[in-house]
Amino acid sequence: MKVLRKGGREYKFIHPDEFRKHVLEKKNRKPVEKVLTEKEAVEKFVSDGDYIVYDFSSLTRGPQALIREIIRQGKKDLWIGAEFTLHESPLLVGGGCATRIDVGFLGYGPYIAGAVSQGRVKVYEWTNGGIAARILAGARGIPFIPTRDMLGSDNIEYSGAVVVEDPFTGDPVCLLPALNPDVALIHVHQADVYGNARIFGTNLFALEAAMAAKKVIISAEDIVDHEEFRKEPQRTTIPYFCVDAVVHLPYGAYPGCMPGRYELDLEHIGLLNSIATDDEMKRYLDEYVYGVKDHMEFIEKKVGMERIKSLIRRATIKEGYHE
Repeated sequence: MKVLRKGGREYKFIHPDEFRKHVLEKKNRKPVEKVLTEKEAVEKFVSDGDYIVYDFSSLTRGPQALIREIIRQGKKDLWIGAEFTLHESPLLVGGGCATRIDVGFLGYGPYIAGAVSQGRVKVYEWTNGGIAARILAGARGIPFIPTRDMLGSDNIEYSGAVVVEDPFTGDPVCLLPALNPDVALIHVHQADVYGNARIFGTNLFALEAAMAAKKVIISAEDIVDHEEFRKEPQRTTIPYFCVDAVVHLPYGAYPGCMPGRYELDLEHIGLLNSIATDDEMKRYLDEYVYGVKDHMEFIEKKVGMERIKSLIRRATIKEGYHE
């Protein structure tokens, strides 16, 4: 194929056969119990230098408790990939964890803008559809995927995409390299001890991320009996054999929302969005991340169950469960 344009930025890529070999050798297809604490899961499955992807972000069903644990453990030189990444990106950068980010959308707040402009973190533009397409290619075991996404902007220049002449039409087509992350973090409504997981409501690419990643950590609002999955297998979003660890983390998307469970805590999100300086970031991390031993202590001591209950009431009223 005739190459018309090339993006000049680095990108994460491994050969599909290398990933296939990893799956064959490392993934256990036997249904074994995988329940760990968040500390154990992050210690075991997240390493310095890893590429980490999550299928959702700060405002809805994001793996926020797991991200706080990554910061708490001081993981370094992480490369983050997300369709859109909001207040977890400033925290990961402020905590000295993330040095590169692949995004479709990056925000909020002045802290991340300052970090990008100062060169403290490298940001590569792929668009929302571009990130999803790369993960789909990784899940399918193909080296790249063609798309017309990104052709209408200068995003090509800020990515590792390649534009070629389509051999069938002669038109330009964008080729995106497959993405096989080191770790996928996925927060779900329900999981069993083996790793079968259910998501109710909005879903971006949870299954594809689980299939494309070398290691998968599921955090769940509820751990339910395996027989519930056997009764209704059609409701399973992610099968157990993709998953390496299951962590029971009620309210694990806080301060974001969990559809049907609890609403956004806009007050806490406002606090996050107001962080502008390193001193303000340090105060926040000292108070809400380093100052607690784990997620449930954060919820009980820094948020409070009364606040959580109010967010639950707002969600159930919004969804029509209460009059």
